[in-house]
Amino acid sequence: MSTSSATTATRVGTVAVVAHRKKTLGGGLDELRAELAAAGVERLIWYEVPKSRKAPKKVRKALRKGAELIFVWGGDGMVQRCADALSGSGTAMAILPAGTANLFAANLGIPEDLPEAVRIGLRGPRRTLDLGRINGEHFAVMAGAGFDGDLIREADRKLKGRLGRLAYMWTGLRHVRGELVRTRITVDGADWFDGEASCVLFGNVGTITGGIPAFDDARPDDGCLEIGVSTANGAVDWARTLGRMAAGRSEESPFVRITRGRKVKVRLAAPRTYELDGGARGETTRLKVRAVPGALTLCCPGPAA
Repeated sequence: MSTSSATTATRVGTVAVVAHRKKTLGGGLDELRAELAAAGVERLIWYEVPKSRKAPKKVRKALRKGAELIFVWGGDGMVQRCADALSGSGTAMAILPAGTANLFAANLGIPEDLPEAVRIGLRGPRRTLDLGRINGEHFAVMAGAGFDGDLIREADRKLKGRLGRLAYMWTGLRHVRGELVRTRITVDGADWFDGEASCVLFGNVGTITGGIPAFDDARPDDGCLEIGVSTANGAVDWARTLGRMAAGRSEESPFVRITRGRKVKVRLAAPRTYELDGGARGETTRLKVRAVPGALTLCCPGPAA
């Protein structure tokens, strides 16, 4: 980790909470209020939203009111929406991992323990981390198009909550159509891939959707994104590919290529669903993706390994 990426918070001024009210952690939002009061937080701004897409407006409102630290209560979708609004602001974000999927928090060692997550937000080191940006919107964990986007769109929330990683695999294989699409990818201005592909992925951290360790070398503070493309076609190919990814051996799959870069352009011969941090965003034939170095200030448990 660079020497500029962490400082220790010694005091907290105005604190904001932006919470997805349908998500749960520990004793809930009542316990969160009690924890913040016990920690001596005197200037508290509090917002609750019914859906993550309503969070950015509250984040911007909190910034206008002078929030110096914003606690985000929810899962990866909530974190992504808030990180998008906070990008470049310099205001610190602290994650309270209350969602079904908390991959960004897990990659950074933030526990699903409310008192400890609050302590990290108030007193933990602050790291300056990268975000990715796809078609104008920031992401913290990953983005993708093709099979990955279809998988996200189809995954049943109850199934995901009950089975986690296996739910994504089962849902994905159940909905495989065997669709390969002509895909052209340029990385940092150079042609990298031109052929039939079923999925394109971009990772900011190593463990992605479904808890799968897809990108072993990914770091959220190296100024780059990991880029993967899969040529798996049909349920048998995808079963082999997902199995190797789940075992942390993505690079060994004959259906996967992985590289690293800062700016990526993708052209698809047919519209495909794309997603970011577990949220589907519709269909497109073009993706414009780039790393955004140092875009987010995040409260973390300790220095980077």
